[in-house]
Amino acid sequence: MTVPRGLVETLEDGSEVKLGVWLSNTKSRRAKLTEDKLATLAELGLEWAA
Repeated sequence: MTVPRGLVETLEDGSEVKLGVWLSNTKSRRAKLTEDKLATLAELGLEWAA
């Protein structure tokens, strides 16, 4: 899964989430994530979390 850093998703309640920025920051800090969090991200299709 490739997500551009500038991707912004609009939720059902109208609020916006900067998904691209969140994913980029999370990936760069993956060494600090717990095994459970990495496993969950891997299940969602993020290859770098496997």
